[in-house]
Amino acid sequence: MWKELREFAMKGNVIDLAVGVIIGGAFGKIITSLVNDIIMPFIGLLLGNVDFTNLFITLGQGSFKTLDEARKAGVATLNYGLFINNILDFVIIAFAIFIVIRKLNRFARKKEEEPAPATTKKCKYCYSEIHIDASRCPNCTSVTE
Repeated sequence: MWKELREFAMKGNVIDLAVGVIIGGAFGKIITSLVNDIIMPFIGLLLGNVDFTNLFITLGQGSFKTLDEARKAGVATLNYGLFINNILDFVIIAFAIFIVIRKLNRFARKKEEEPAPATTKKCKYCYSEIHIDASRCPNCTSVTE
């Protein structure tokens, strides 16, 4: 059983997956910081410092102005404001990841689009493809440059 587990763990796909998860976690921290520290302040400024955190429905006795007060009192609450914040965070994070991945894909495409060095040329007399180092065309026997 241990031998099979070791063989499974050492397969390339499992190791690639592990590396992907680790890098994904680190990348997730970067995107979360981008959203929380750079994008959200601008959105808050545009929306007039709107914060949905203290939007909740008390499911017990009492009236509370903030969610912290309700939690300290031990009252159950329906926190729809936090849910709205999490939805906004998700949408912003998804958009930020989309933009970053789109830019990375453009860089990858530019590298792929670099033309390979030419290995053939056209004969100027018969227009057939010949090797780039050929001094004579094998089809029409003309001298090439």
